[in-house]
Amino acid sequence: MKTLILVRHGKSSWEHNVRDSERPLKKRAYKDAEKVINALREKYDEQPILWSSPAVRALESARIFQKDLGIPENDFFIKGELYTFDDRQLLRSIISCDDSVDHLMVFGHNPAITEVVNSLGNEVFYNVPTTGLAFIEFDSTSWKNLGKGKTLFHLFPKNL
Repeated sequence: MKTLILVRHGKSSWEHNVRDSERPLKKRAYKDAEKVINALREKYDEQPILWSSPAVRALESARIFQKDLGIPENDFFIKGELYTFDDRQLLRSIISCDDSVDHLMVFGHNPAITEVVNSLGNEVFYNVPTTGLAFIEFDSTSWKNLGKGKTLFHLFPKNL
């Protein structure tokens, strides 16, 4: 059994004249993350391996979750290929996960996050919002052979 938690980075700021990959989070992102993390704790008590895009807004979001969920540093990985907006590239990264990992949390970007959530899960969302999370479970022992999973729940800040 494999579980995949896909998280779109928090709301980013456009105040600064920086490259896309360097945009920081807005203050709202921290409040949204707190809501989502609290709701996640009620539904899920495993320790996932955490992967993040290196983009500042994704990395800052991932670090908030890491700290609040108590995920050790040796279970936290920054993966350059996750800085993508392409669902096929995101999916290639996910299926490359080592089969010894049963619980994977991935922080990335839209539209890739929404498209992968919709293609792997059994619920369809028009848009996974910033700091939105989808939890998908697979009846598989291998990431390479995921197939269609079951979306057990989703957590979107405006609904919490």
